Amino acid sequence: MSADLAGFLGVVLVAYLVPGPDFLVVVRSAAEHPAKGRAAALGAQTGLCVHMLAAATGLSLIAARSPVVYDAIKLLGAAYLVYLGVRAVLAARRAARERRAEPAAAEGPRGPAGPRAPAADERDEPAGARWRSGFTQGFLTNVLNPKAALFFLSILPQFVHGGGSTARQVFFLGILDVLIGVVYWFALVAVAARLRTFLARPKVRHRWELTTGWLFIAIGIGVAAAS
Repeated sequence: MSADLAGFLGVVLVAYLVPGPDFLVVVRSAAEHPAKGRAAALGAQTGLCVHMLAAATGLSLIAARSPVVYDAIKLLGAAYLVYLGVRAVLAARRAARERRAEPAAAEGPRGPAGPRAPAADERDEPAGARWRSGFTQGFLTNVLNPKAALFFLSILPQFVHGGGSTARQVFFLGILDVLIGVVYWFALVAVAARLRTFLARPKVRHRWELTTGWLFIAIGIGVAAAS
């Protein structure tokens, strides 16, 4: 292994270990269902492939040198993160209202009612819809993150040798980055999936939804405000 490749692997590992929007999307999806977490991971890495292809063809350089294009991508990404956060916060508050209404609904004028029908969020969504939801969230979160594009423009070129095809080296290092990410995200999904029972407890789930929701909103606002 060359020194450049070793250095690149170190930088990539550090980048994955630092929590960001992709981390939140994958962990939150895995807490809902392992399959959704894996779909979110694949979506995020597919978004990374888009950045890799753009960098190899020079499109990312054009976007980085055009303030209008860069700001548009940044604001779209920020808006999507805020959207995910607001949706999580509203879902947590809606679930809390339903739990408070349960005693009154279960106790009628003639005594306790029969078994309560499961709420909409307690029923597993179809496997196909679950996969599409996770993949879409992972893909959009990554592909609308301008920092991912800048990684291929500012960090990755430092590990490209002067000889040989630059595009070929970008593809090689980019694919290596994607494969490392798939292994890392799938390991993270396996860990998060083990916490599903704990996170399914009503109070814990409420706090989890609120915390991740507000984190999404905070990151989105931070991305929009960053210069």
